[in-house]
Formats: sequence, C-alpha cells, structure tokens
Amino acid sequence: MDLGTAAYIVGGAVGAVVAAPVVLGAAGFTSAGIAAASIGASMMSTAAVANGGGVVAGGLVAGLQAAGAAGLSGAATAAVAATGAVIGAAVESLTG
Repeated sequence: MDLGTAAYIVGGAVGAVVAAPVVLGAAGFTSAGIAAASIGASMMSTAAVANGGGVVAGGLVAGLQAAGAAGLSGAATAAVAATGAVIGAAVESLTG
C-alpha cells in the first residue's frame, strides 16, 4: 500500500468518526432528546406507528438517540471508522 492510499484510508476513518456526532445532531438526535420537526422526529413517528404506539427499545431510533445523547460506544466508533476507511479507499481508487 502506498502512502497516498494510506492517507485516504486514515482520512476516511478519522473523518467519519469526527463527522458522526455532527450528523446525528443535524438529524435531530441531540443530548436533549429528539428535536422537533427533524429527521429523527419523523423516524420516531414512523417507528411508533409501525409498533402500535411505542418505539422499540434497542431499535434503530433508540440506538441513534442513545448515540446522539451519550456519544458513540467503542464498538460503534470502530464500525464508523471502518466504514469511513472503506469509503476513503473507494474514493482513492476512483480518483487515484
């Protein structure tokens, strides 16, 4: 692996980890709860309707809200970093 490829992979991993909290907040998953009129609120409404009025504990909406409120767990950080690294490698292969 050359230095350019490594830079794209590391950049993708670091960029994804740094961007994740920003993206969660922008989608409405905040430390104060799900923001009104946000993507998160729409997802929560859809999940509640699909589940008879409640949001499933451990489901996607609950997981995103937990991450928005408390930050990413170690496992989630690793998954986000790995995804970013794959995207970085793909971008390098398309541009390099």
